[in-house]
Amino acid sequence: MKTNIKLIFLLGIVLCSSCKKWLEMPSEKEFDSETIFDNVSRAEMAVLGAYSSTFNRELYYQFGMGTDECFSTEGETNSKNQVANYVYNTSNIPTSTYTAMYAGVEYANVCIKNLPQMEAANEQEKRKLDMLLGESYAIRAMNLLSVVRFFGDVPYPKIPVVDAGTFNSSRVSRDTILDGCIEDLQKAIELLPWKGEGMVATPERFTKNAAYGVLARVALYAAGYSLRWDLNSYSPGSVKIAQRDDVNRITQLYEIARDACKAIVDRGENNLIAYETVFRDLVNGQYNVETMLEYGQYGANSNDGSIGYTNGMFAHTNCMFGKAQPAMGALPTYYFDFSEGDVRRDVAICNYSIASDNTRQMNNYAGMTIGKFRVTWKAEIGTAINKRDINWPVLRYSDVLLMYAEAENELNHGPTALAVEMYEKVRSRAFNNDRAKMGATPSGYEDFKKAVISERKLELGFEGWRRTDLARWGILYETLSETKQKLIQLAKGEGPYAGVDKYRAYKKEQAKSFLDPVVAVPFIGYSQAPTASEQQELNTQGYTLLEMHGNVSLFNANRTDATSAWITGLFRGLEKNKVEILPLNATTIDDNPGLQGQQHPLY
Repeated sequence: MKTNIKLIFLLGIVLCSSCKKWLEMPSEKEFDSETIFDNVSRAEMAVLGAYSSTFNRELYYQFGMGTDECFSTEGETNSKNQVANYVYNTSNIPTSTYTAMYAGVEYANVCIKNLPQMEAANEQEKRKLDMLLGESYAIRAMNLLSVVRFFGDVPYPKIPVVDAGTFNSSRVSRDTILDGCIEDLQKAIELLPWKGEGMVATPERFTKNAAYGVLARVALYAAGYSLRWDLNSYSPGSVKIAQRDDVNRITQLYEIARDACKAIVDRGENNLIAYETVFRDLVNGQYNVETMLEYGQYGANSNDGSIGYTNGMFAHTNCMFGKAQPAMGALPTYYFDFSEGDVRRDVAICNYSIASDNTRQMNNYAGMTIGKFRVTWKAEIGTAINKRDINWPVLRYSDVLLMYAEAENELNHGPTALAVEMYEKVRSRAFNNDRAKMGATPSGYEDFKKAVISERKLELGFEGWRRTDLARWGILYETLSETKQKLIQLAKGEGPYAGVDKYRAYKKEQAKSFLDPVVAVPFIGYSQAPTASEQQELNTQGYTLLEMHGNVSLFNANRTDATSAWITGLFRGLEKNKVEILPLNATTIDDNPGLQGQQHPLY
């Protein structure tokens, strides 16, 4: 059974304090130093408590939509739909990610302050305390990256609030913050054990492996592009998309990313497994050598991500699997981004829904949903229909390989043999190691970079990175503008979509149990409507005919039509040199007087 991190921490607090009246409680400072950090077991509770604030739903929900993979299925007046389509204002920006990440930073800061003051009774305790301190440094870095990649320059607390003596905190350069995150992760790597050393039984906690992977991720963001402005004047005219000014530091950052990935690969503890197995394992709480870091979601008290419910397939309320009601859908063009034979397509994108009678009913283009977290693959419903006990994948080995390839290409201004090897490991797995299907690997710098950008989309779809990955490459506006034009081409059946199926015939078959073996419903495709005699034959054989551009009642009657409101309204707020970084919510600024006058200059 999985560790319920949040519950353990809260239980620890209750056990320590329930016998006292509130007014007799010691101060927060005394409580931290005298009660929590007086032995290793309680110190571990504090670190576990920090993990409960390393993830929240908005990281994949509002902030995970609005990409060339994923769109919001809710109405245009809904704030989630607005954020997903770059219609920002200072009241519709969610505060939950911002608040949760800083709560985790505060937990980590308390631990970083107090853990070094503890005396170990023996070598075993010393190793445990080192590990706990390493986890704290890693958590602080990971949380700050989650804030910086969406909000840019933000407050940078490095000591507990009780020691700071103030709740006021102003913006700090994102370069300073990310460089600090790199230092934190480098410290964490020195302190943490490798997964193979046996001190950590679950990927729900940091190991040296995971810390190296997150270090590579932070370094690539620190080296990349971002929407920036003058922090002294906040002049709207100073807003621009740019990398940091220090070219030498950019090179160092790519070296840090490359070396971090190399350390993981050379260690040999992680590897790729069958793509489908990655996600079947994930939804059932099974660990494997590919998934390196997960956010734990088990039980009623630490399970508010709604993974598999909000971001999964559709399952009818009355079906055996229990209701799953996705509020995010797979962009129809994403389905066609996969080459023929790429096994990832039907894992990432679910081409069917579960009806009330448990039959699998095919989705048309505008109704396709996210398949990686589908409820039919679980062994049971879980704690509740909206608490399916599905962990969130924070870091996978395939991501490390693609970061390795990217860093090598940047450092050598072209793909080295090593870069090609790392890239092809991921791509080959996608085609079941059939090299004849995977296509040629580009040899030039720009073409290889584009290949890596594309491969990250195919490999890591719906895992929460695409939006800010596009921003760090400096191509968010261009990519989404092109995507919308492709969607219109698909709706019209033009260009690369001239020959796509307009109808598909399939058989409605029942899903009979959990751990459903089906990945995709098979079909017969038709570029034009079947003739009357063909339809009669299909009916005789038990086929159902589906119009692939038809209405989708599940998603506000969306239809793949060039004039449909959901297509014309897609990315409707997109503005280059503006939306790549979100404004702060007005409430966030009001709650922190140090941020007064420090709003995104274009809002």
